Amino acid sequence: MEIRQIENHMEKQRITRYILEALPEWFGIPEAREEYIEDSADRIYFCAASGEEPIGFIYLKETGRDTVELAVMGILKEHHRSGIGSKLFERAKQAACEKGYSFLQVKTVQMGKYEEYDITNRFYLSLGFKEFELFPTLWDEWNPCQIYVMALSNDELKAGSQVSL
Repeated sequence: MEIRQIENHMEKQRITRYILEALPEWFGIPEAREEYIEDSADRIYFCAASGEEPIGFIYLKETGRDTVELAVMGILKEHHRSGIGSKLFERAKQAACEKGYSFLQVKTVQMGKYEEYDITNRFYLSLGFKEFELFPTLWDEWNPCQIYVMALSNDELKAGSQVSL
Protein backbone atom coordinates (compact mmCIF):
# COMPACT_ATOMS: atom_id res chain seq x y z
CA MET A 1 0.00 0.00 0.00
CA GLU A 2 1.28 3.43 -0.89
CA ILE A 3 0.02 6.96 -0.35
CA ARG A 4 0.38 9.33 -3.27
CA GLN A 5 -0.73 12.86 -3.97
CA ILE A 6 -3.05 13.16 -6.94
CA GLU A 7 -2.96 16.30 -9.08
CA ASN A 8 -5.13 15.34 -12.08
CA HIS A 9 -8.70 16.63 -11.65
CA MET A 10 -10.36 13.79 -13.53
CA GLU A 11 -8.43 11.14 -11.62
CA LYS A 12 -9.43 12.74 -8.31
CA GLN A 13 -13.10 12.61 -9.32
CA ARG A 14 -12.83 9.04 -10.60
CA ILE A 15 -11.25 7.79 -7.37
CA THR A 16 -13.71 9.75 -5.23
CA ARG A 17 -16.70 8.31 -7.11
CA TYR A 18 -15.35 4.76 -6.90
CA ILE A 19 -14.77 4.91 -3.14
CA LEU A 20 -17.87 6.89 -2.12
CA GLU A 21 -20.26 4.73 -4.14
CA ALA A 22 -18.86 1.72 -2.25
CA LEU A 23 -19.72 3.36 1.10
CA PRO A 24 -23.50 3.98 1.08
CA GLU A 25 -23.70 3.86 4.89
CA TRP A 26 -21.78 7.14 5.02
CA PHE A 27 -22.38 8.61 1.56
CA GLY A 28 -25.87 7.43 0.68
CA ILE A 29 -27.39 10.82 -0.22
CA PRO A 30 -26.80 11.08 -4.00
CA GLU A 31 -26.79 14.89 -4.12
CA ALA A 32 -24.22 15.17 -1.32
CA ARG A 33 -22.07 12.40 -2.84
CA GLU A 34 -22.06 14.17 -6.23
CA GLU A 35 -21.08 17.43 -4.55
CA TYR A 36 -18.10 15.70 -2.86
CA ILE A 37 -17.07 14.18 -6.20
CA GLU A 38 -17.27 17.50 -8.05
CA ASP A 39 -15.52 19.38 -5.22
CA SER A 40 -12.57 16.95 -5.14
CA ALA A 41 -11.10 18.23 -8.41
CA ASP A 42 -9.58 21.42 -7.00
CA ARG A 43 -8.44 20.15 -3.59
CA ILE A 44 -5.29 18.92 -1.89
CA TYR A 45 -5.83 15.22 -2.49
CA PHE A 46 -4.16 11.97 -1.44
CA CYS A 47 -4.97 8.42 -2.46
CA ALA A 48 -4.07 5.15 -0.80
CA ALA A 49 -3.53 2.44 -3.39
CA SER A 50 -2.70 -1.21 -3.51
CA GLY A 51 -0.88 -1.47 -6.80
CA GLU A 52 -3.06 0.47 -9.22
CA GLU A 53 -6.26 -0.13 -7.20
CA PRO A 54 -7.44 2.85 -5.11
CA ILE A 55 -8.50 1.75 -1.62
CA GLY A 56 -8.94 5.12 0.06
CA PHE A 57 -8.60 8.87 -0.30
CA ILE A 58 -8.66 12.10 1.64
CA TYR A 59 -8.95 15.69 0.53
CA LEU A 60 -8.53 19.04 2.23
CA LYS A 61 -10.46 22.24 1.65
CA GLU A 62 -9.42 25.71 2.77
CA THR A 63 -12.09 27.26 4.99
CA GLY A 64 -10.18 30.37 6.08
CA ARG A 65 -6.78 31.97 5.75
CA ASP A 66 -5.45 29.88 8.65
CA THR A 67 -7.75 26.87 8.55
CA VAL A 68 -8.12 23.83 6.35
CA GLU A 69 -10.86 21.24 6.62
CA LEU A 70 -10.58 17.50 6.25
CA ALA A 71 -13.46 17.74 3.79
CA VAL A 72 -13.90 14.06 2.89
CA MET A 73 -12.18 10.79 3.61
CA GLY A 74 -13.21 7.36 2.43
CA ILE A 75 -11.65 3.93 2.83
CA LEU A 76 -13.13 0.80 1.25
CA LYS A 77 -14.84 -1.22 4.00
CA GLU A 78 -12.64 -4.28 3.57
CA HIS A 79 -9.67 -2.05 4.49
CA HIS A 80 -11.20 -0.39 7.58
CA ARG A 81 -9.16 -0.69 10.77
CA SER A 82 -5.96 -1.48 8.89
CA GLY A 83 -4.21 1.88 9.47
CA ILE A 84 -4.86 3.32 6.03
CA GLY A 85 -7.03 6.17 7.32
CA SER A 86 -4.38 7.17 9.85
CA LYS A 87 -1.67 7.12 7.17
CA LEU A 88 -3.79 9.20 4.78
CA PHE A 89 -4.55 11.64 7.58
CA GLU A 90 -0.88 12.01 8.58
CA ARG A 91 0.09 12.77 4.97
CA ALA A 92 -2.74 15.32 4.63
CA LYS A 93 -1.80 16.88 7.99
CA GLN A 94 1.81 17.18 6.83
CA ALA A 95 0.64 18.94 3.65
CA ALA A 96 -1.50 21.34 5.73
CA CYS A 97 1.54 22.19 7.87
CA GLU A 98 3.73 22.67 4.79
CA LYS A 99 1.17 25.10 3.37
CA GLY A 100 1.25 27.10 6.62
CA TYR A 101 -2.21 26.39 8.01
CA SER A 102 -2.63 26.79 11.78
CA PHE A 103 -5.77 24.71 12.27
CA LEU A 104 -7.35 21.60 10.86
CA GLN A 105 -11.07 20.95 11.27
CA VAL A 106 -13.50 18.19 10.40
CA LYS A 107 -17.30 18.00 10.43
CA THR A 108 -19.26 14.85 11.17
CA VAL A 109 -22.55 13.72 12.67
CA GLN A 110 -22.74 14.06 16.46
CA MET A 111 -21.72 11.06 18.55
CA GLY A 112 -24.66 8.92 19.63
CA LYS A 113 -26.83 9.38 16.54
CA TYR A 114 -25.70 6.53 14.28
CA GLU A 115 -23.34 3.61 14.92
CA GLU A 116 -21.38 4.23 11.69
CA TYR A 117 -20.74 7.83 12.67
CA ASP A 118 -19.83 6.87 16.23
CA ILE A 119 -16.99 4.84 14.69
CA THR A 120 -16.03 7.91 12.64
CA ASN A 121 -16.12 10.15 15.72
CA ARG A 122 -13.89 7.78 17.69
CA PHE A 123 -11.45 7.70 14.77
CA TYR A 124 -11.17 11.51 14.67
CA LEU A 125 -10.74 11.68 18.44
CA SER A 126 -7.99 9.03 18.24
CA LEU A 127 -6.13 11.24 15.75
CA GLY A 128 -6.07 14.08 18.28
CA PHE A 129 -9.05 16.17 17.20
CA LYS A 130 -10.91 17.99 19.99
CA GLU A 131 -14.60 18.89 20.14
CA PHE A 132 -15.10 22.47 19.01
CA GLU A 133 -18.79 23.14 18.44
CA LEU A 134 -22.06 21.37 17.79
CA PHE A 135 -24.53 22.78 15.27
CA PRO A 136 -27.80 20.91 15.90
CA THR A 137 -29.50 21.99 12.66
CA LEU A 138 -26.66 22.93 10.26
CA TRP A 139 -27.49 19.93 8.06
CA ASP A 140 -30.87 18.95 9.52
CA GLU A 141 -32.33 17.93 12.89
CA TRP A 142 -31.59 14.20 12.23
CA ASN A 143 -27.92 14.87 11.54
CA PRO A 144 -26.52 17.32 14.10
CA CYS A 145 -23.13 18.58 12.90
CA GLN A 146 -20.20 18.10 15.25
CA ILE A 147 -17.08 20.11 14.44
CA TYR A 148 -13.72 18.92 15.69
CA VAL A 149 -10.51 20.96 15.51
CA MET A 150 -6.79 20.42 15.80
CA ALA A 151 -4.05 23.02 16.16
CA LEU A 152 -1.10 22.59 13.81
CA SER A 153 2.38 23.79 14.71
CA ASN A 154 5.79 24.27 13.18
CA ASP A 155 7.03 21.45 15.42
CA GLU A 156 4.59 19.10 13.68
CA LEU A 157 5.87 20.27 10.31
CA LYS A 158 9.45 19.40 11.35
CA ALA A 159 8.35 16.04 12.75
CA GLY A 160 6.19 15.37 9.69
CA SER A 161 9.12 15.89 7.36
CA GLN A 162 10.85 12.98 9.09
CA VAL A 163 7.89 10.62 8.69
CA SER A 164 8.24 8.09 5.93
CA LEU A 165 5.14 6.69 4.29
